[in-house]
Amino acid sequence: MNPGDVGWPYSILGFAVGFLVGMTGVGGGSLMTPLLVLLFGVHPAAAVGTDLMFAGVTKTVGTLVHGAHGSVNWRIVARLSVGSIPMAVFTLLLLRWIGPQHAAISNAICWVMGVALVATAGSLYARDLLLKPRPDRNGADSGRQAALTMIGGALLGLLVTISSVGAGAMGIVALYFLYPLLPTRTLVGSDVAHAVPLTLVAGMGYWLLGTVDWVMLAWLLGGSIPGIVIGSILAPRVSERVLRPILATILVLVGLRLLLP
Repeated sequence: MNPGDVGWPYSILGFAVGFLVGMTGVGGGSLMTPLLVLLFGVHPAAAVGTDLMFAGVTKTVGTLVHGAHGSVNWRIVARLSVGSIPMAVFTLLLLRWIGPQHAAISNAICWVMGVALVATAGSLYARDLLLKPRPDRNGADSGRQAALTMIGGALLGLLVTISSVGAGAMGIVALYFLYPLLPTRTLVGSDVAHAVPLTLVAGMGYWLLGTVDWVMLAWLLGGSIPGIVIGSILAPRVSERVLRPILATILVLVGLRLLLP
């Protein structure tokens, strides 16, 4: 399917995903990549590579907003990046060695994506239990925190580079347990900021592998930007307690569809 010939469906998908991101805050990769694969028949490697570049652009905007409000802990971002960026490069080299179009890679991407979607859905179902109100103060730092943050970053680097899913929901849950005394807004801002270098490095790697469709990316961005704006405006008027389980259920169904084709 040539996105240049059927660009509007990609823009509609971008708008729908952007709207849900604006309404719920869930990362676009949780929906964009699997829907490109399942609904449009895009090759998994091309869907992941294109969505990584898509995420890099949109999360850069989010980082600027969080940074302007002082809700980014750059030390946490650096620690996550120390683990995630080398792992992303290693994963890309492995993909290049095997071949991004190889059937084994396609199967691995779909499997990892399915597991990540189900795990993301689980974090949404249990969000109230996992993310309780946080004290608005800084917590004590430690070498153990630093090491575990780097390990967590490495796991996120592997997961995101293979599937483009997981940087948002699972990243914030990990930071919640690693930094229990930091306010939630700081954890969210730091998680978004860390996703920028990770998705851009991974996305550039897929571009060098020849699996980024720039025309499709332009159509997706054209639809998603107004979708995010409209969703963000309407978000305060709709109960998150209603939207969250609906979105989580959709993620489970899509994840199971990838795991059980």
